[in-house]
Amino acid sequence: MKLHADLTKRAVVLPQDGKWVSSPLPGVERYMLDRDGEEVARATSLVRYAANSRFDEHVHGGGEEFFVLDGVFSDATGDFGPGTYVRNPIGTAHAPWSTDGCTIFVKLQQFDADDKDRVVIDTSNVPESDWQQISEGCSLLPLHSYGTENVVLFRFEPGAKVDHHVHERGEEVFVLDGTLQDEHGIYPKGSWLRNPHGSAHTAWSDEGCLLYAKVGHLPTA
Repeated sequence: MKLHADLTKRAVVLPQDGKWVSSPLPGVERYMLDRDGEEVARATSLVRYAANSRFDEHVHGGGEEFFVLDGVFSDATGDFGPGTYVRNPIGTAHAPWSTDGCTIFVKLQQFDADDKDRVVIDTSNVPESDWQQISEGCSLLPLHSYGTENVVLFRFEPGAKVDHHVHERGEEVFVLDGTLQDEHGIYPKGSWLRNPHGSAHTAWSDEGCLLYAKVGHLPTA
């Protein structure tokens, strides 16, 4: 299966554009954003667990990165509530479940082979001093960095703007809250967009927004 699989192309999925589809396990559904492969695939998805559903044990052949959007996601290493960011490196394995149900944003098979750090950050409990102001009304919270890749939460206060800029090695954004805007469109909560290497825009938010953002990780050709 190929869905927005060409990483050199811009891609946008708004909340109303896709649909939830069943996984091989009962009570677990996926909302696919990009995918290159079949059941084992390079993929970016929303995954929704019904109460008391679980997924069979599986190995992260290319690594797993996820952000908990709502509910509590669990595995043998712990319980991860809303706002928790987790990276499970290549070769790790688990059999996750959710007692009361949850939704996660997840990226699979996208790690550098030498990126071996496990990361767990409860972003809902970090002190305000951990946020770095980068311009008036805009701040970021670093989550992970390896090579040219950087993963952050990015926060726009109402009316904040980031001036015209070029994305060297690209940018990928998931809107966690509020609405993001640029000259190409309007992206409400639940929107996903990928801006490839060399693309440029001016970004702002009239109402304010919170974003998951990954930059510097896309191919140059």
